[in-house]
Amino acid sequence: MSMPPPPMRTRVTELLGIDYPIIQGGMMWYGRAELASAVSNAGGLGILTALTQPTPEALAAEIARCRDMTDRPFGVNLTILPSITPPPYAELVEAVIEGGVTVMETAGRSPRDLLPRIKAAGILVLHKCTSVRHALSAERDGIDIVSIDGFECAGHPGEDDIGGLVLIPAAARALGIPVIASGGIGDGRGMAAALALGAEGVNMGTRFCATREAPVHDAVKQAMVEATERDTRLVFRTYRNTGRVLRNPIAEQVIEAERAGAPFEDVRPLVSGARGRATLETGAVDDALVWGGQVVGLIDDVPDCATLVHRIVTECRQRLASATALAA
Repeated sequence: MSMPPPPMRTRVTELLGIDYPIIQGGMMWYGRAELASAVSNAGGLGILTALTQPTPEALAAEIARCRDMTDRPFGVNLTILPSITPPPYAELVEAVIEGGVTVMETAGRSPRDLLPRIKAAGILVLHKCTSVRHALSAERDGIDIVSIDGFECAGHPGEDDIGGLVLIPAAARALGIPVIASGGIGDGRGMAAALALGAEGVNMGTRFCATREAPVHDAVKQAMVEATERDTRLVFRTYRNTGRVLRNPIAEQVIEAERAGAPFEDVRPLVSGARGRATLETGAVDDALVWGGQVVGLIDDVPDCATLVHRIVTECRQRLASATALAA
């Protein structure tokens, strides 16, 4: 194995205690110990996903399992969603605290009500936002780092449709806390661009899905390799909960139903979490929504996480040096 590149230094690496300012997105079903530990061992920050686990006790066990696989920092994602019967968020936070985790990534609704307990435990909080106004609100609430999600991203890019080329510098200009760029980043070129735009690190979700350690079927990873930048679709637009997924028959069915004015209850059987999880396990990529960002157009291999992270850091430095030479 080749020597890893020298560490990079930004406020993000200093706050998180990592070698490179590369954070693995907290993705449902993907965010398990195998992937999180591999990213952390590579010098980035791996993220477990709390809601992937069925109970707070299961999350505690997964944290312990991850700790057995890495002695580097890793985080836990907690996505706060509107729900009639919400998950036991407070108990999940306690599992994170008792597990000695030092970083939490929050997403969805504001973690405002949970922050006093989290911060009292000395945990650093990174919050994902899709707009500058929400990022400013997070900063006022005491969030330590904001991850700003551009329109290119997988998952839920919000409803403003602002791409990273505008959103990243807008956030960096407005905020005093560090900004992590998210959405559309999958190689060293994207990381170099993000740093040039004012970010101090990058968050990658889709790119880490197509790694050897990602705990999903190889057919899912191969679908991302084969996809082009035109092979994602936006679903749930009419429900004001836009999501970006890979183009497949289920995504097209959902979009057609939306065009016909169907209520969400009509498409719910097509988009259930259980159905999506089954696809990730079986590799039947046409049987459910498969979440993915436009960066699939830049994915052409399935490396291990160490190879990917080190390659990105090396290429980032090369691109920044080339750009500097052009400006000299």
